[in-house]
Amino acid sequence: MKMESGNVSADAQTAEDANQERCDASCDGSSEVQVETLKSRLIDHDDAADLAEMFKALGDSTRVKIIHALLQSELCVHDLSEILNMGQSAVSHQLRYLRNLRIVKRRKEGKTVFYSLDDHHIEQIFIETLNHLKHG
Repeated sequence: MKMESGNVSADAQTAEDANQERCDASCDGSSEVQVETLKSRLIDHDDAADLAEMFKALGDSTRVKIIHALLQSELCVHDLSEILNMGQSAVSHQLRYLRNLRIVKRRKEGKTVFYSLDDHHIEQIFIETLNHLKHG
């Protein structure tokens, strides 16, 4: 391995990490029956794409803050703007993205639009992900 200033180079470390993620050359894998069974049960492409899009929504800290705020209370765009210290148009843009993914829903009362989490599944996903991160 190439050494740089007493440390292993990044390229060498990446190659070493990649080798640790592979099976040993002597590995024959699991039984063919098990592999075929798991292949037949694998999530389909459309569901995998939808799930990836859901997690992509959590890939933006502003959207995470919006979800966290809505986890606590139904809020209008004005309130979310104040809480996040952002303009209403920026908040509205993020809410539209979240609504298209059915993460949040809206309710109109007169001229005011209130947002809340779409259902308890969103709350569960958010809380469990947060718990995972805090787990250690």
